[in-house]
Amino acid sequence: MKDNNWKDRLNVVYSTNPNFNYEMDDDEEQITLDKTKQKLRVSIDKKNRGGKVVTLITGFVGTENDLKELGKLLKSKCGVGGSAKDSEIIVQGDFKTKIIELLIKEGYVKTKGVGG
Repeated sequence: MKDNNWKDRLNVVYSTNPNFNYEMDDDEEQITLDKTKQKLRVSIDKKNRGGKVVTLITGFVGTENDLKELGKLLKSKCGVGGSAKDSEIIVQGDFKTKIIELLIKEGYVKTKGVGG
């Protein structure tokens, strides 16, 4: 009876076709790419942050847990706070060169700095 749950079809337009079968998009957990295949981009950002500077690491392809694990490693090595979500890691402060060196040492060989 699972395919008749109205909550799963919330915000779906009604169909008069008697053979219509609603297909739900099941978001599968993404598989984490190998460290050598990750193309990480490290940049400095201060937009919408109240004038505070943060180091932004983007381009991570993988599970949320692996992203958080990498973010935790980088934040602890730099001794600052930050966050890891939506395929990006935010580290408080200007640690661009240090993070690039740390990522390359960890095996993320395709890491590049972006911008000034």
